[in-house]
Amino acid sequence: MVSKVSFTLDTPGGGHELSVAYERRGDGEPLLLLHGIGHHWQAWEPVLPVLAAERDVIAVDLPGFGTSPALPDGVSYDLSAVVPALGAFCAALGIDRPHVVGNSLGGLLALELGREKLVRSVTAISPAGFWTESERRYAFGTLLAMRRGARILPLPVIDRLSRTPAGRAALTSTIYARPGRRSPEAVVAETLALRDAAGFRRTLDAGRGVLFTHDLPGLPVTVAWGTRDRLLLRRQGVRAKQAIPGARLVRLPGCGHVPMNDDPALVARVILDGSR
Repeated sequence: MVSKVSFTLDTPGGGHELSVAYERRGDGEPLLLLHGIGHHWQAWEPVLPVLAAERDVIAVDLPGFGTSPALPDGVSYDLSAVVPALGAFCAALGIDRPHVVGNSLGGLLALELGREKLVRSVTAISPAGFWTESERRYAFGTLLAMRRGARILPLPVIDRLSRTPAGRAALTSTIYARPGRRSPEAVVAETLALRDAAGFRRTLDAGRGVLFTHDLPGLPVTVAWGTRDRLLLRRQGVRAKQAIPGARLVRLPGCGHVPMNDDPALVARVILDGSR
């Protein structure tokens, strides 16, 4: 069942009350799941049953995405604000140093949580922050085009497109290698999540100068990349390995940028292996 928790985030400008929505299932060591830009916690739905059989899984709607309200005015969407917000979220739930898994934007946030020593392991799936400037511009341009499409299409058209494999491919083939496997209901919901994401533009703006160049010594790190990722090309995984020499670099054959739906069994196994 989706829940919400409210807590205070302390910033240089004072304390701000935040509210974050999340889905929690299972028992075991805590496992925090962070989705990508424009998505919502349901991105993890294909792997949740397997993960929840072995972990206490907390899948978050990041601030300004899904059903989590946007960050208050005066609070930026850069890493220096969002990472402490996630730390405060965990503290509000009584979670101490969870394992963390993130995809895309969530992967970058997971790595930053690791750098701040707030987690016990990191699994980053196609994380942002290992791009060249031209690759970043391409990714941001693609995301903006997806957002424009989601905002232009009327809901009846989105619903109609979702009912056919070709329509689902038109809506989601940028992030899924196998869009036909996504259910019509899920495609409609995530298209609306992209359309309505209050934090989308501010997150993009905050990410323009971001590069992750830090090693994470002593922390178990897994970096996984889909071989058919069309948004953040898989060669960026080699750069991630160069920045974090101790990381385990895993190929996800046949998977796209959001691989949880392309191959749930493989992705769940990578996550469980990386969070032991």
